[in-house]
Amino acid sequence: MPSSSPRPIAVAPADADPAASISAGLIAAARRLSDELDTLRFAPPVAHVYNPLDYAWAPHRLYLERFGNSRKRIMFLGMNPGPFGMMQIGVPFGEVAAVRDWMGIVAPVSQPADMHPKRPIEGFACKRSEVSGRRLWGWAAERWGTADRFFAECFVVNYCPLGFLEASGRNFTPDKLPALERAALYAACDKHLATALALLKPEFAIGIGGFAKARLQAVVDTMPASGAVPRIGSILHPSPASPAANRGWAEQVDAQLRALGALS
Repeated sequence: MPSSSPRPIAVAPADADPAASISAGLIAAARRLSDELDTLRFAPPVAHVYNPLDYAWAPHRLYLERFGNSRKRIMFLGMNPGPFGMMQIGVPFGEVAAVRDWMGIVAPVSQPADMHPKRPIEGFACKRSEVSGRRLWGWAAERWGTADRFFAECFVVNYCPLGFLEASGRNFTPDKLPALERAALYAACDKHLATALALLKPEFAIGIGGFAKARLQAVVDTMPASGAVPRIGSILHPSPASPAANRGWAEQVDAQLRALGALS
């Protein structure tokens, strides 16, 4: 993946509106993460690396500006982009219809420099459905109604913004990277996650799946004991690759969040 010169980072003035300061902090953190990840290199079986924080920056920034502008009671953490979700439009679990119609976000998307022919980036014109995103945002819409009501108390972040593809076009998850590559990736993503937690100050930090919970725990364990530390938990990942997720995922998530005290 080609490296790029660092982007200028806007810093909100000390007397800025607190909501704008939170979203500005998230935007600056995402830019720093993107620039740092653009310097990393990955060996086979990884053949293509997509960074939607580069080519789909416009919708990602809108997502942070519109919905990352306040402290949250619950922060959900995903793993990394799916090929028909965030890889297409830059929004975590980015089911196109949910982002366009429920969140009201539409913005230009370009293309990565090294694109796999089986995984073209079509942006908001993508007709494929991201099942995980459809389940997650569908659940949010059913429980909260509007996007504004959901994001008033919740936010969704992906731990790693990069999508990895093998030569065949098959998805490759970051936990399978060799140790040295994984360590460099995790170091950058951990810093970004720590910043998001510090800005959003959630009462609950919920991993969407076991990997995300483990990364949350690793980062929270480094936070000062004197500060506000979120309660860590996890919910079942909505991926259709999980047999359990194909049997009433929303109802299982409701029960898991109630058990944590995060859902009334």
